[in-house]
Amino acid sequence: MGRHFLQIPGPTNVPDRVLRAIAQPTIDHRGPAFARLASELLERLKTVFKTAGPVVVYPSSGTGAWEAALVNTLSPGDRVVAFETGHFSSLWCELATRLGLVVDVVPGDWRHGADPDALAGRLTPDVAAVMVVHNETSTGVRSRVPEIRAALDRAGHPALLLVDTISSLGSMDHRHDEWGVDVTVGCSQKGLMLPPGMGFNAVSAKALAHRGGCPGRTGTGSRSSRPTGRASSRTPRPPTSCTACAKR
Repeated sequence: MGRHFLQIPGPTNVPDRVLRAIAQPTIDHRGPAFARLASELLERLKTVFKTAGPVVVYPSSGTGAWEAALVNTLSPGDRVVAFETGHFSSLWCELATRLGLVVDVVPGDWRHGADPDALAGRLTPDVAAVMVVHNETSTGVRSRVPEIRAALDRAGHPALLLVDTISSLGSMDHRHDEWGVDVTVGCSQKGLMLPPGMGFNAVSAKALAHRGGCPGRTGTGSRSSRPTGRASSRTPRPPTSCTACAKR
């Protein structure tokens, strides 16, 4: 019959050495060994995102990480500007609308990345955030995130910059701190070449100060009561355990 070889944009095929790591005997997800593992990974994840700040881990898909970025920083009625660059950027907009946000969509042709010049006329005082997909999985279109940040800075606008790196993290250059991103959304099953099951939010100090009030909708546990991402005696939820061993 041969070996199954997955040929879709994601999940990507998991390398053998990662599969072997997952095959290790199960450890106690509430014990000291897993607490040490989680602490180590939370620190090392910062290098993946190129940030000195915290990276919060969720037992979720990328959709859960999308939701977490919104509900922890924004509240119903907040206005956001979102760039349409393909199917998944549109889905993120739909999720934001379901969470009660007012979404101003910058239409696109699905052949070009987000246009920084299009922000100028849309950055009204009530805009709380700008949403952009770094690499649109459905179209392969890449947006120039530093130019979006530069457009915000030129306007002197305080809006948060939320960036989806679900298919670019680990595959393309992304610099959370240097590019002035406030929330970077990622997940485990694409560029990181891990099984599905982990969602990530790298968060800036500015984003941490914006405690949102949107109710979570997808049941992923996206509300973060520990936004600093610190490991302690309260270890991550059980679904993350095998993927954590692989990620190490």
